[in-house]
Amino acid sequence: MTANGATPGGVPPAHDGTGAAAHRTPLIAFDPRLGPAAAAADPLSADAQQRIRERAAQVLARYPRPRSALMPLLYLVQAEQGYVSADGIRLVADILGLTTAEVTAVATFYTMYRRRPCGRYLVGVCTNTLCAILGGDAIFDALREHLGIENGETTPDGAVTLEHIECNAACDYAPVVMVNWEFFDNQTPASARELVDRLRAGDPPMPTRGAPLRTFTEISQLLAGFPDDLADAGPSAGPASLAGLELARSRGEAAPPFPTENAPREEGA
Repeated sequence: MTANGATPGGVPPAHDGTGAAAHRTPLIAFDPRLGPAAAAADPLSADAQQRIRERAAQVLARYPRPRSALMPLLYLVQAEQGYVSADGIRLVADILGLTTAEVTAVATFYTMYRRRPCGRYLVGVCTNTLCAILGGDAIFDALREHLGIENGETTPDGAVTLEHIECNAACDYAPVVMVNWEFFDNQTPASARELVDRLRAGDPPMPTRGAPLRTFTEISQLLAGFPDDLADAGPSAGPASLAGLELARSRGEAAPPFPTENAPREEGA
């Protein structure tokens, strides 16, 4: 704190109502998921900021109001750094004309934005009710022991970040492990250990369903809204997911057509 009571960053200190300066928590510490690793992270370089600004211009062109692009721009920061840093938050705020508090509120609300560096592959083990009963807890414990890391931590080689995840609507293939949000169905402790070993060896296997695996930064770029040339390169929905649709087709059943603006409406609708 300087002689006039300002913090080193030039921001007046908060007060507790008695005139005494209250403790001010740094911006990067508001997220309870943060750990010590984030405090020592590298700042965004000038080149990285320029790349983000160039891509952001493409994203902003899709929206009538700049602030509507907030979530895609956070993905752009994550695509560049592997997480959303305090520098990234400030950059997004500057691009969109928002406060850092407004950007931080979004970055800390949604769990898909990482607030500390993430591994090349984010491995999520579903431990919600059905997956847990069918072995999800055992899979998570096996990976935790095998990798030597806890929930939310990353292996020393930077390859794998491990975390619990909630239901991903794949209960028909439980227990499920997600890698960068792609499905690996019907897993066991042994198959999950083999999966992470291949990820660490640079030999990512094909998901059970969905596109070939991308790295965490690559998938963040796609989630910002940029084209995915491999979207249809892998298996689609499996038989269990399509059972209801096939049954309806066999009975000649179909959903009613979606009403359009000029379609006649039933009386009282």
